[in-house]
Amino acid sequence: MLELIFSALITIFPDYLYRRHKQGKRLGHEITIFSVWSELRWGITSCAILATVLITMIFYFHPTSNNITSLFRTVTILSDTGGRVEEVYVSNNQFVQRGDPIFRLETTRQQAAVETAYRRIAEIDAALVMSNTELEVARGNIAVAEAALRGAQDQLVRRQQAAQANPNLVSEEELAALQANVDGRKGALEAALAAQYVIQSRIDNILPAQRASAVAALNQAETEISKATVYAGTDGTVTQFKLKPGDIVNPILRPAGILVPASSGRGRFQAGFRQVSAQVLEVGMITEITCASKPLVVIPMVITEIQDSISSGQLRPTDQLIDLQDRLRPGTVMAVLEPIFEGHADDVTPGSFCVGVAYTSREAERESGEIKGFGRFTSSIVDGMGIANALVIRIQTLILPIRALVFPG
Repeated sequence: MLELIFSALITIFPDYLYRRHKQGKRLGHEITIFSVWSELRWGITSCAILATVLITMIFYFHPTSNNITSLFRTVTILSDTGGRVEEVYVSNNQFVQRGDPIFRLETTRQQAAVETAYRRIAEIDAALVMSNTELEVARGNIAVAEAALRGAQDQLVRRQQAAQANPNLVSEEELAALQANVDGRKGALEAALAAQYVIQSRIDNILPAQRASAVAALNQAETEISKATVYAGTDGTVTQFKLKPGDIVNPILRPAGILVPASSGRGRFQAGFRQVSAQVLEVGMITEITCASKPLVVIPMVITEIQDSISSGQLRPTDQLIDLQDRLRPGTVMAVLEPIFEGHADDVTPGSFCVGVAYTSREAERESGEIKGFGRFTSSIVDGMGIANALVIRIQTLILPIRALVFPG
């Protein structure tokens, strides 16, 4: 509207003054609703062209966006394993802090596994005590076998010495029997030593390995019990949470609810601008927005980030060839906005619908001398045209509550 009025003042109005004072044609007499086009055709045509050019320049160098919102992160409340809910600690829309318990699953099976592991450890400890006793018995058997071997060897030595002194005193059969007795005693000693080695191996290797396995099974069962309780990973509000004791929770098919982090989406907005504005948008650009959740307030913002790709062009491998004509939506250039003054956007509810406008400014280039002469003059005119969008955003600020409350839809 402002562009049209400005264009009319320098095109239609001078044309009318010429017709009125030079040709003597009066409004309502020679110039009527039926002859206005014939009489003021040059002014009307020039006004239409100039207004179109002005509107194009204003919306190109001072882009607007009707797609501004504060995106916020959500955390799905899930358990590591599925199961039946035993106890619920929070209610819907309740604020929780990091580490607060949310709900607990039934752990009858895990508790039985813990009890089994404890019993297995006690059994292995008892077997260790028994093996130590058996080791003492084996050591006693070794001492007995060694004593018996020494006695048999002494007897064989005495009889051999007697046979050397008097061959007729000891027969060969007696010496052979004594040697066989010595060999038997050696075998008994070796058997006792082997029995000791087996018992010692059981004490040193087998039973400790079995006990370590039982302890690992105990730790696993206790870990499963600890995982049965789901805790809040961050400060936030629990929403869409209707869990009751006895419900079945599955980490894939049925989550328990959603946790909205407290700080997510506060003071940070995402704006989608038309692709034609991609070359104009830049980091540090001043913007103004107004939001439905904070009506009648214009919030000054600044662009802090600009996404270097457009989401509509992303490609994911599928079993079908991509036909570009199926992509009807051209996509927008996403820019991240943050408030210039701290705390100005804290009252805006995350996810709120907002509209805004960004302003091009070449003041720094003009002051540094990068833009001179006619370019300096035209850039000043272009920057000054931003006042039109500034008025538009303020009019939208006034109209937005009326449109939402009186003319919804």
